Amino acid sequence: MYINKVMLYGNLTRDPELKSIPSGSKVCTFGLATNRSYKDASGLKKEATEYHNIVCWNKLAELCSQYLKKGNPTYVEGRITTRSWDDANGGGKKYRTEIVAETIQFGPKSINQSPIASETNTSSVQTNPVGELDTIDYGDGSDVNPDDIPF
Repeated sequence: MYINKVMLYGNLTRDPELKSIPSGSKVCTFGLATNRSYKDASGLKKEATEYHNIVCWNKLAELCSQYLKKGNPTYVEGRITTRSWDDANGGGKKYRTEIVAETIQFGPKSINQSPIASETNTSSVQTNPVGELDTIDYGDGSDVNPDDIPF
């Protein structure tokens, strides 16, 4: 058995970009930055930042484009994939490694964040107190419980 599972918690590096492909499916892409602290050989504390390309499809793509913004803390669970193509400008073969998201969980809401709903239709939007996480159900009945996150 082989496992291709990725779990990331970081901040969005750019606003999500939603597109439709010719088949009618929706695809949303955004960047996610994660940090790691470690000590080098001399004992000095160092930090390293990794940048990840995230791809969401269909209903999950629509929800991400609607609710996520640059700088938001976000939990992403999915699988890693690498795609390749020939560069049209004669640059040879190009590669891009991406995380195909299967589950997205919004991070804690900021106190300064404006409400999502307009004043005319506030009955359909539920808000959580600061510090709680929102879970997105992307249609197949599974979701992530904040208590299941290992950090």
